[in-house]
Amino acid sequence: MREIRIFALFSGNGSNLEHLVRSLHLQHLEEQKQIRFIGALSNNAQAFGITRCRSLKLPCEILPHTHFSTREEHEKAMIARIKPYAPHLVLLCGFMRILTPLFVNTFRCINIHPSFLPYHKGAHAIYKSYADINSAFGGVSVHYANEELDGGEIILQEKLYKAPYPTLEDFEEAIHALEYRLYPLAVQQAIKEIQCN
Repeated sequence: MREIRIFALFSGNGSNLEHLVRSLHLQHLEEQKQIRFIGALSNNAQAFGITRCRSLKLPCEILPHTHFSTREEHEKAMIARIKPYAPHLVLLCGFMRILTPLFVNTFRCINIHPSFLPYHKGAHAIYKSYADINSAFGGVSVHYANEELDGGEIILQEKLYKAPYPTLEDFEEAIHALEYRLYPLAVQQAIKEIQCN
């Protein structure tokens, strides 16, 4: 049985992180691989996700970006904290920092984005999708993170049509439900591509 080690980054509530752990931790895949969440890191010492990590018994590193003068210095410190865990995958679970090539070229990273990429990249994607009068849908995309913001190779994505949702709040709730369903499936798909000892 080959163990696939997963590390997570988050900045806030940590709901996607908790859902992933509860969905995938210690799950066996057909390729004789077992998924193991080995740790997490937050750049926000006040993030509720830290409490979630405690309840999940998941080791959590806290490394505020405000303690560093540049993005690169923060990422160097992140890399130093994460490398001892030797992760096969680093999952971005609401990590509200744009990662530089330094980080994404060190680890294989996966991100989830609440729009049907390449539409509505960047911040406020749910609002921008809902407000876009030229499109009948929004959606969710799970992709590999690379040097381009929300521009990496798509692993899985699904459209969500706006017509059934009369308010932005209704649409946002449906987007989050789709995130919870799609992210674990995308992680499983990515793991099938991983070769390990």
